[in-house]
Amino acid sequence: MKRQKSAAARVKTRDGGEMVPESLALGELDHRLGYFLRRLQIWVFQDFIQTLGPMKVRPAQYSVLVVIEANPGRSQAAIGQMLDIERARLARLLHELERRQWVTRRGARSDGRSHALNLTASGETALAKIKRLAEQHEFHLAAYVGVKRHRQLMDLLRDFG
Repeated sequence: MKRQKSAAARVKTRDGGEMVPESLALGELDHRLGYFLRRLQIWVFQDFIQTLGPMKVRPAQYSVLVVIEANPGRSQAAIGQMLDIERARLARLLHELERRQWVTRRGARSDGRSHALNLTASGETALAKIKRLAEQHEFHLAAYVGVKRHRQLMDLLRDFG
């Protein structure tokens, strides 16, 4: 991702004609990591949603499916805690994945108060397609930020995951 000193905004000419770019200074935002992380996050989410559009899956749904696949039978609470998803939001997300018949929630054998999560056969099939599209998205991201920077960002950000 190229570092930008200013952001381009679109404005109309005085006569109401064609839109022309106008450069705006970022001010102290130019020195704020959070600002640039958010800009990158917006790009990442937009590309993810577009690339995975054929499967109609959102980033949080993808994360939950992948973690359930890697940890079959684990509790809903454990999955939510690992991904830092608030309980009510996770319950709504799982309801949608159940409606699509990709996930099952069953009472855990060890604790009747918790739910064990598993992918269904159709969930496994869908996830295989989703993963192929997610790989395309990751390729887009590496192209956007550069392959070397992609590796560096992965190495740096894994420490905070």
